[in-house]
Amino acid sequence: MSMDGKQGMDRLHAYWRMPYITASNDDDGGKPRERVNPFIAIPQTDDPCREGLLLLGEHNYIVMNRYPYNAGHLLVVSRREVGDPCLLSKEERLEHFDYILEAKRILSEALQPDGFNIGYNLGTAAGAGIPKHLHCHIVPRWSGDTNFMPVIGNTRVLPEAMAAMWQRLRAFCP
Repeated sequence: MSMDGKQGMDRLHAYWRMPYITASNDDDGGKPRERVNPFIAIPQTDDPCREGLLLLGEHNYIVMNRYPYNAGHLLVVSRREVGDPCLLSKEERLEHFDYILEAKRILSEALQPDGFNIGYNLGTAAGAGIPKHLHCHIVPRWSGDTNFMPVIGNTRVLPEAMAAMWQRLRAFCP
């Protein structure tokens, strides 16, 4: 029974998502405003925990996803703003892939997941929230995890606070 007394599904509210959603509001001229790119500022932070920054390299970095699909969801982000892996230099590509492997290692040691989803959303049509800035998702998965919740409950379950997860993962960073 829902809160209004009617039969049906209750909704869980995620008020913290509104800044992400409203970042793409229309400008005064009625045309879409370009979403602010948070990936530019993250490497310059003076508070890695606040940003979820785990590892900073010459060409890429590893950061916790601010809007995770699952607990421990990491991103490997190119420091240079490009939207396609074909645009990375050889050095950028090598470090990018090394950081994907490093993110997987960190998650394996810290969380012992049963598997991973690793991949890209290239372009808006493919689901990229920031299509002009390349980032690879590394999502730890467990047998019997709460994967059904987004489908039937319209919500995601994260069993640990972001700052606590950062501390846990940071302990396994070089």
